[in-house]
Amino acid sequence: MRRLILFCLFVIGLGAAVFGFVNFQGLAAKGEFETILLDFREDIPKEVVEKNLQAIAQQYQVTPQLDNKFSAKDNVYIIKGDRQRLKELQKSQFKSATEFIEPNYIYKKIPQPGEVAFLGEFLKPNEDEEEVTPSLTGPNDQYYSKQWNLHNIGIEGAWSQTKGSGITVAVIDTGITRVRDLHETKFVKGYDFVNDREEAKDDNGHGTHVAGTIAQATNNKYGVAGIAYEANLMPLKVLNDYGGGTVADIAEAIKFAADKGADVINMSLGGGGESQLMKQAIDYAHNKGVVIVAAAGNENANGASYPARYPHVIGVSAFGPDGEKAPYSNFGAGVDISAPGGSDAGKILQETINEKGEGVFLGFQGTSMASPHVAGVAALIKAKGVTEPDEVLKVLKQSSRVIQDDGLNYYGAGLLNAEAAVKLATEGQISFSDFFRWLRDNGYLNPGFWIDGGAVALLPKILMVVGSYLLAWFLRVYFPFSWSWSLSSGLVAGSSGLFFLKGFYIFDLPQWPFRLLGSSIPELGNTLQGTNALNPLFASVLIPIVLVALLLGHPSGKWFAIGSTLGVAACLTVSAVYDPTVWGLGSSYLARVFLIANALLCYGLARLALKNERQVA
Repeated sequence: MRRLILFCLFVIGLGAAVFGFVNFQGLAAKGEFETILLDFREDIPKEVVEKNLQAIAQQYQVTPQLDNKFSAKDNVYIIKGDRQRLKELQKSQFKSATEFIEPNYIYKKIPQPGEVAFLGEFLKPNEDEEEVTPSLTGPNDQYYSKQWNLHNIGIEGAWSQTKGSGITVAVIDTGITRVRDLHETKFVKGYDFVNDREEAKDDNGHGTHVAGTIAQATNNKYGVAGIAYEANLMPLKVLNDYGGGTVADIAEAIKFAADKGADVINMSLGGGGESQLMKQAIDYAHNKGVVIVAAAGNENANGASYPARYPHVIGVSAFGPDGEKAPYSNFGAGVDISAPGGSDAGKILQETINEKGEGVFLGFQGTSMASPHVAGVAALIKAKGVTEPDEVLKVLKQSSRVIQDDGLNYYGAGLLNAEAAVKLATEGQISFSDFFRWLRDNGYLNPGFWIDGGAVALLPKILMVVGSYLLAWFLRVYFPFSWSWSLSSGLVAGSSGLFFLKGFYIFDLPQWPFRLLGSSIPELGNTLQGTNALNPLFASVLIPIVLVALLLGHPSGKWFAIGSTLGVAACLTVSAVYDPTVWGLGSSYLARVFLIANALLCYGLARLALKNERQVA
């Protein structure tokens, strides 16, 4: 047994060393900040807060100040500081007077990296107006025919039911400038949290472009169309002219929107770093019935950025005109749905401002452009009487166009479908034809679905399970034992994988562990790298060793570990026959030898564990 433990430790150490070279992009990176947030408890007297502020100012030679005029009621102050000062404050005597002390992270607008290179479609207002042919069936806006994105989501079918009248959408961004094609759009009072004033004018162009997708004036013989063009826009400026802003401003803007009657919030911005202040603001707005939508981010990373990553926020990834994931779009954990974001093949056209503040029509691409599509459709859904945020999300998901084989969660529930969403919200229930479409789109009408990829995939999996039981029967001759549920479940788990976990996602966790647990060993190769080759770390004796080392001393757990070890042995043996392809080894005889050798090691490990069990008994 001593040799077994030493062997386990050696293999585990080797596995850990190899894993050190693997770059998992699950969790969002730590964010940037220049200031620190101090959220003082509301139950302590004002004079105690002031005393603590004076002590902080004296000790750290800083000037604590409110971020804006709305921060006073929440007792939220900011000071200059870096990570070292943050650590000192979090361990200091001031901690007892605060709810939390955290970085005032800087979030940024989410263009595709190198945005200037992607401002492709540039159209001046009224340019060649007489040459533009308005749509024969849709609105008469000049460039509506160029808005592939609106046609893609079936917007005209949605417009036949509602145009968003009576709904207010807050655009938390760089502000909004009322360009010509927003003159007819209805606005409600907003706020500029960057400059601490009421007029939230855009000095960047990003926010105006985003607002246009949501509610650009439509059917006015000018420019382009917007999704919920009868809705109200609430401009909330939290990003400066360079497109950056702080968590403190964004959190205050979220609460402002919730208090001032916003029905939907769009945030085409993001960054790394989780904030309790931001999370509290989002929870506050959600509890007031506000639907919150945010861009997933443009790093092509596994895992959405914040704030899309928070609970109660609808995270939106992007696809291009071909319906495929946009090359820049983040994916994975935090992505709830996908919407048109544009690509080099076709951008999202709206009227915004140039560097001189003049109105121009520009084509942008990014998840920043995808997010307002969902916010606009959410406004249409709310206009039809679906008021609760969770119910709105449910409608968005159930009505989306499902993408098959989306193992990496590129698209969330699927592609945004405005027409189906409004129809579902209007009817309140799914008709038989809708249910039939849902069955068809999800593949349930395909007989191959029910046998997990057809007979070709089914046969080896049956052999894996049956083989594990045969190995157990064989060993039972030499090491008598009684059958138990623990042993049987281990045999099934090791040989066929924990399939019920496949496609199972938990907020804010990298998805690869669930794809890993939800795959049989022959499928493990694509859980991390997107290939069909087997991962040598998992298609080996490593997992059984870990299980045996951890569970051998447990009365029932040891039988699960032994069963899993035999199951893995069966899996590797069948894989060596059917699909001997291993990372770094290809499909050569070397790969086959690797799999068979590890299968024999698994069998030997099970024998050793049973022998030890017999000696202990």
